[in-house]
Amino acid sequence: MKSIKIEVKWAILFSIMGLLWMVLEKVSGLHGEYIDYHLYLTNLFAIPAIIVMVMALKDKKRNFYNGQMSYKQGLISGIILSVFIAALSPLTQWITSYVITPEYFPNVIKRSVEVGYYATTEEAEAYFNYPNYAKQSAIGALIMGVVTVAIAMIFIRTKSK
Repeated sequence: MKSIKIEVKWAILFSIMGLLWMVLEKVSGLHGEYIDYHLYLTNLFAIPAIIVMVMALKDKKRNFYNGQMSYKQGLISGIILSVFIAALSPLTQWITSYVITPEYFPNVIKRSVEVGYYATTEEAEAYFNYPNYAKQSAIGALIMGVVTVAIAMIFIRTKSK
């Protein structure tokens, strides 16, 4: 357990950050009044997400590998971290959907039909719902986490002399 303690810690911190981001989106009106901008502005979450992933890898390098971490060691650590984040994502999506902003799905369904993104309310409802978002968040967390780590480790790894 000690070998994955850092990944568990950072997965929890990442999840908390994601929930705080959802609160920020809600209070800024992106789940209501300014929902037309949500599609674009929600992608800014990539910035803090990458920062947290890099901080996690640096923590692992410093406090587990004593400052000497190979690309492979970091990649394995990052994949483990990504798996934990993906495992937590259905819970964070549930908290987002039912606690933080329960009005998001009705708002985005209504608006997506109004602007013609979907022809019918039923089509929009088939996409904008908790089960679909829970699956997407888990798969997206895993894929984006692994890609982020694979790139970040090029810079974080200990370079051989």
